[in-house]
Amino acid sequence: QVQLMESGGGLVQAGGSLRLSCTASGLTFDEYAMGWFRQAEGKERERVSCISESGWTTYYTDSVKGRFTVSRDDATNTVYLQMDSLKPEDTAMYYCAAERYGGAWCRIERFNYWAQGTQVTVSS
Repeated sequence: QVQLMESGGGLVQAGGSLRLSCTASGLTFDEYAMGWFRQAEGKERERVSCISESGWTTYYTDSVKGRFTVSRDDATNTVYLQMDSLKPEDTAMYYCAAERYGGAWCRIERFNYWAQGTQVTVSS
């Protein structure tokens, strides 16, 4: 049974930082591309960042480039999203997800395992 467990969300002031973590179990972690997605209230879920199964390739949506950093630790089956210089528009529920041999294409419809989400709220 595949499980993805997230942690690290919370309330932060604009300009601050948060680090999200997502630990996977029940799968062979180094076979899976990992992604971070978010959904703001009243909006569709959107891709934020992805990292390939090898860790060599990453993707960032334009609005987070230079502020967010995705990384993975295969020894602990964990993927991270370091979020710096946070803005109020980053406020959303953040989800991690896994796609077997997905590379870093970051196509939301291809991810088949999802975490329950963690709320990130950035105050102005």
